Amino acid sequence: MTEANQPPGIRDMIARLVSLPSVSSASPDWDLSNEAVVQTLAEWLRPLGFETDIMPVPGMAGKYNLIATLGRGPGGLVLSGHTDTVPYDERNWHSDPFTLSERDDRWYGLGTCDMKAFFALAIEAVRGLDARKLKQPLIILATADEESSMNGARALAEAGRPKARYAVIGEPTSLRPIRMHKGIMMERLVFEGQSGHSSNPALGRNALEGMHAAISELLALRADWQARYRNPAFEVQVPTLNLGCIHGGDNPNRICRRCELHFDLRPLPGMDMDELRSNILQQLQPLARERNLEMAFSPLFDGVPPFETPANAELVRTCEALTGHRAEAVAFATEAPWLQKLGMETIVLGPGSIDQAHQPDEYLALSQVEPAVTLLRSLIQRFCVE
Repeated sequence: MTEANQPPGIRDMIARLVSLPSVSSASPDWDLSNEAVVQTLAEWLRPLGFETDIMPVPGMAGKYNLIATLGRGPGGLVLSGHTDTVPYDERNWHSDPFTLSERDDRWYGLGTCDMKAFFALAIEAVRGLDARKLKQPLIILATADEESSMNGARALAEAGRPKARYAVIGEPTSLRPIRMHKGIMMERLVFEGQSGHSSNPALGRNALEGMHAAISELLALRADWQARYRNPAFEVQVPTLNLGCIHGGDNPNRICRRCELHFDLRPLPGMDMDELRSNILQQLQPLARERNLEMAFSPLFDGVPPFETPANAELVRTCEALTGHRAEAVAFATEAPWLQKLGMETIVLGPGSIDQAHQPDEYLALSQVEPAVTLLRSLIQRFCVE
């Protein structure tokens, strides 16, 4: 490989990736394609010997996953990241979100921390690697829409790709290994009744009163779950249920015909999302029937299952030894459940702090760059060369 077709240096790679807008959002006003990011990564990886497969995400125009593979074998290591960012408010930034800027020993830009920079560090870790020495393949995986639907990871799980033995997801964890996280469910509950003059309650069926009773049932379920499930590895040791927003009625002197509640549920590892939804339905359906209300209950999105890799898994023990930190648990969710579904031991481990993610003036501390590259080289040596 000549110098001319080498990928650029770390800073230039990050600057290029940050300059390519790839916001994913449930709002069509914000949502963008990630194709330019995926194509750029493929262009850098091919000269390093990677075979690149760019896969459209079914049913999502302009959205792509990239599977880049170096070497052959039945096992191997996946270094995985997502190519999208969250929306941003440029008015709250002190610099252009799409121009990498350096100050206070930090690189600022949208995606520096969460998590475009991880790809540049992974590519740097591969630079100079002799593919002939690989006994197992190295796969760099770049996904679509992690910040909104997780449909990129879902599509990979449905396709049964990629196949490997171990996976490291480079989300920002301050280079501390994470072996479990809570799930996320966002649910929508609607009651439909009958409007009427408020002077006579018999003229209607009040959906807002029905929702008041439903909220009491939801809080009782929360108390029951929190009494039965606890995991001391988490900062918040119990599952949480947050009543997020409610809308109902149109005037004080009209019986409320329609009321809608959105709530968020974060289950611990070991809690099944379908079972939780079934529990909710069992409590709320009789209440709706008693009040003669129509009820609709549905997810706002498909949700992210809770994730756990056993403490004694080889990947966990290796990452603990390399970082000097015991594996931890976090409340934020990742694509780990879908890589685990593909049969891989999975861990979340990457540069940058989650405290900077989704924030104006998002940054990656320069002090994390070289340690991250060194760590990734050690993982490649351990799981692909040795």
